[in-house]
Amino acid sequence: MEDQDSNPAKEVARDVFPFLRVYKDGTIQRLVATESLPPGLDSETNVVSKDVVIFPETGVSARLYLPDDEPISRKKLPLVVYYHGGGFFAASTASREYHSALNRIVAASNVILASVDYRLAPENPIPVPYDDAFAALEWIAGAGGGSEPWLRDHADLDRVYLAGDSCGANMSHHFALKLSGSGRALRIRGVAMIHPYFWGKDPIGAEVGDGFRKAMVDNWWLFVCPSEKGCDDPLINPFVEEGNGSGLQKLGCERVIVVVAGDDILKDRGRLYYEKLVGSGWKGKAEYLETEGKDHVFHIIQPDCEEAKTVFKRLGAFFNDEP
Repeated sequence: MEDQDSNPAKEVARDVFPFLRVYKDGTIQRLVATESLPPGLDSETNVVSKDVVIFPETGVSARLYLPDDEPISRKKLPLVVYYHGGGFFAASTASREYHSALNRIVAASNVILASVDYRLAPENPIPVPYDDAFAALEWIAGAGGGSEPWLRDHADLDRVYLAGDSCGANMSHHFALKLSGSGRALRIRGVAMIHPYFWGKDPIGAEVGDGFRKAMVDNWWLFVCPSEKGCDDPLINPFVEEGNGSGLQKLGCERVIVVVAGDDILKDRGRLYYEKLVGSGWKGKAEYLETEGKDHVFHIIQPDCEEAKTVFKRLGAFFNDEP
């Protein structure tokens, strides 16, 4: 992608800080999570991975992760379907940050994990990322996955978890609602929502005194979903419908963990989600974990820090139904 600094005449049409720029000639310059790593054996964690194309017509794929001794043991493991963050317009399953962090999550959790590579906005505007991600879930945890040896031999389809960070957590929430009472055979045991990307037009909590970051996050959502509802679109603000209850009591799973970071501008939305879930009448078990002194998706950016290791350990306990 051409660097603006090498061509001063190139004019910026839209700056979506800090993720990307759109130029007036239609060029899109992505600025974060642009370095890719191939799948394979990770020597630090002893986790092995490979890429699987799910829908050749769209290019939707998944990177599968498995503890390296599992091909020998043939043990059935919890299946975690993971959605990466990036505001719906950045990152991929191959991004260095995600590949490194997911290797560590799998090592800490002893699960088989499928990281979904959905198409990104603005080239593929919302709802395309949601549609891709949900179709991939149905394939991975359904009949399609039966054609993939790692999924067929190692995935326990009675223990399927959704997980994701930022916009990936947002999608996990919507999919758990969509599956509730849908009549689909697919059943979700639990949802791990890490630094969930929910928002709203009116500021709450720390957003009230932080106009810069409030405007920044407003800009992210309005860029990928320029609907007339703005930041109160139900996709990004799950509390604007059904009397502010959002139907959380219908969430189609038994367990939820909400993980937030103390310095994250999205923290108050994550805490609100947890509180409303607990008070909704939902019959499942909800957990909450807050990491003080850390910012949004720190566990992806700094997967070897002690706080990230604590998050990974807690996720491992969650995926394995441990208290």
